[in-house]
Amino acid sequence: MEQIFKLSHEFSETLDEIENGGDHLFITGKAGTGKSTLLDLFRRSTSKNIAILAPTGIAALRVNGQTIHSFFKLPPRLVLPGDINIKPGIVRLCKKLEILIIDEISMVRADVLDGIDRMLRLHRQNPNPFGGVRIVLFGDIYQLPPIVSSIEEKKYFQTVYETPYFFSSFVWKELENIQFINLQKVYRQTDRNFINLLDEIRSGDVDYDSLIDLNERSEADFDEDQGYIYLSPRNATMQRINQSKLDALESPERAYLGNITGEYNPAYMPTEQILKLKNGAQVMFIKNDLEKQYVNGSIGTILDMEPNNIKVRIEVSGKEVNVSKTTWDMVRYKENDNSIKPEVVGTYEQFPLKLAWAMSIHKSQGQTFDKVILDMEGGAFEFGQTYVALSRCRTLEGIVLKRPLRMRDIMVDERVVDFYMNHFR
Repeated sequence: MEQIFKLSHEFSETLDEIENGGDHLFITGKAGTGKSTLLDLFRRSTSKNIAILAPTGIAALRVNGQTIHSFFKLPPRLVLPGDINIKPGIVRLCKKLEILIIDEISMVRADVLDGIDRMLRLHRQNPNPFGGVRIVLFGDIYQLPPIVSSIEEKKYFQTVYETPYFFSSFVWKELENIQFINLQKVYRQTDRNFINLLDEIRSGDVDYDSLIDLNERSEADFDEDQGYIYLSPRNATMQRINQSKLDALESPERAYLGNITGEYNPAYMPTEQILKLKNGAQVMFIKNDLEKQYVNGSIGTILDMEPNNIKVRIEVSGKEVNVSKTTWDMVRYKENDNSIKPEVVGTYEQFPLKLAWAMSIHKSQGQTFDKVILDMEGGAFEFGQTYVALSRCRTLEGIVLKRPLRMRDIMVDERVVDFYMNHFR
């Protein structure tokens, strides 16, 4: 698939614009249009001094980047003007920066983007937006929104900003030279009817006939066969299902201990530090294999376990592969002479597997599956939730609904619709 992306005219033009253009960029597209692949291609080919940041640790790991908060030393709460001050460790880094890439921009709050802007202006001693650094934003604003949790945060966004979204930040209103790029080709799905249905759900423009067609996938008593991954909007449900399924297996349990070296934040572990598995357990690969035996998101079943090796049968192909431990790097950008390089400051070593009978919708963002069971339980409670869940699956035939979806499960923020319509239609 990566070779297809490299040959894509759409991709080559966008890569050239990121590398050689002068405007700020907002690169968006529906789920499955290859935004992450495009970002990775740019990361590996650019000659510019760049930093790739993301709002969460897992998202940062996925793009070989760093979290926004750790890069700019921002507090893990509302980012206020009084929090912006000189951080001696990043002065030279900021001055060398040419392009700042922010992934998963839909989850970046307005106060955070303003914090980034103020930090760059201060450290570069440049009054222009973002201190004169080119900004390249990646993400789909119809997917998961920024988190505003506490009562204090909600009050703040009701009084200071129009919305919590990045496009309500003060710096966004100052930007004059920003180009909007909307990737068009969907790679994850190929069936045009399914793509059209996902488009309707994404924009909230679903008619009852489409909903009836989708709800034909409902089967309350579906036998949860191997290879299906259960998606739920609630973390507690996901944890309960995985644990109960593991407990039901009669084979002996084996625990594998992950190893941390250097500076590695435990909150960013892609899988458990004490990974408990059994023969017969359904697992998901969480990293691409360098030898291309499996890819991130592949579902399989454990056949045998040894201290340094786990044999897994991959669900789609039936191929049996031997899996050994791998490492994830925690990177921090460093200024060195005239360049900026990501420096590995810590590593986490563990088998690239996690239990995969169930996964929260939030953690499924960015993944691709062949067979999905979706249960919205008490209903969707977050914008974009149902769209993210359904768009993880390659085909409509691969989706099973534990209960019919209702119109109120298709939640779309009208403020997002207005922003999108103003810039992409």
